[in-house]
Amino acid sequence: MWFAPYASHPEQSKGRRHPEAAAPTRSDFQRDRDRIVHSTAFRRLVYKTQVFLNHEGDLFRTRLTHSLEVAQLGRSVARSLGLNEDLVEAIALAHDLGHTPFGHAGQDTLNECMQGHGGFEHNLQSLRVVDKLEERYLAYDGLNLSFETREGILKHCSRSHAEQLEAQEPGGVGQRFLKGTQPSLEAQLCNLADEIAYNAHDIDDGVRSGLITMDQLEAVPLFVRFRNETLAEFPQARGRRLLFDTIRRMLSQQVYDVIDATKANIARHLPVTADEARLCPPLVRFSQPMREASTQLKRFLFKELYRHPQVNDTTARAKQVISELFAAYVAQPEAMPTDFSQREDRHRAIADYIAGMTDRFAVREHERLTGRSLF
Repeated sequence: MWFAPYASHPEQSKGRRHPEAAAPTRSDFQRDRDRIVHSTAFRRLVYKTQVFLNHEGDLFRTRLTHSLEVAQLGRSVARSLGLNEDLVEAIALAHDLGHTPFGHAGQDTLNECMQGHGGFEHNLQSLRVVDKLEERYLAYDGLNLSFETREGILKHCSRSHAEQLEAQEPGGVGQRFLKGTQPSLEAQLCNLADEIAYNAHDIDDGVRSGLITMDQLEAVPLFVRFRNETLAEFPQARGRRLLFDTIRRMLSQQVYDVIDATKANIARHLPVTADEARLCPPLVRFSQPMREASTQLKRFLFKELYRHPQVNDTTARAKQVISELFAAYVAQPEAMPTDFSQREDRHRAIADYIAGMTDRFAVREHERLTGRSLF
């Protein structure tokens, strides 16, 4: 497979924390992708939600379907830019492994519970899952992924956590947050593909749920532009087909915009290796007009969907489930499996256990420990 000079070449990987012999038929990044797909944390994503909780419907996106959509969008762009598709796919499939049940509501509540005990960041938790919490191999904890995949998984990181990572692994995945450099172009691409995917599918899920309407979407210029294109070609279009075709056109144009804007940035800075690309400003980007349009869309979704009274109601109950579970385990650590209850770092063990739960398991555990059902 042909890669551009500035792509991440598997034979030039910075390696794994525990050295392993090369596989005879797969590159390091292919092996990472395969290990992620076979992990327990990846399977759990099917019952972890984005905006709508698991019990609210079978057709809403989950963390699993979202990760697959990010991987698809990322590979499409990577091929056009000469980037490493296997690395993009590995990062995309793993980027949400550390997410708690109940989406951002669960994450925010778990962070509040962990104040005074190191806090909780879902990106850092995703790295913790692949570095430590997965138990599949006899020789080491975690999945022993390559540096490049781990670098891409750690999308954000506070300075204090970056300093801790650097102390544990000098020159490792925490260093760039201290030096102000960028991750690989493949990691930058996954960040943007993540944004493109969730903006599009939250429109779809929001309309499907009835919480936002096509009329409300008149306030989103990006959506109106492509809806009008659809109607110009298919004047009879209505309902879900009109919605799907509009979203399809919007996704395609965002992909083309990223490709064109990124090619222009690369031509301007001329990195000739993956490491040189890390020293440049972010290169995988929208054009300025598309960035502004995407920001308008995100503001609309935040106001009309993420802060909708019905979503707020379920969010409040989800937060209560997480906070009461945390308190119950602090008081009764023996209520957790022994792998967690016998650890010395009790609060971190509780955070690890809760973060690994699916929505429905968290609800069942809460009911078992409190005798109350909030959903």
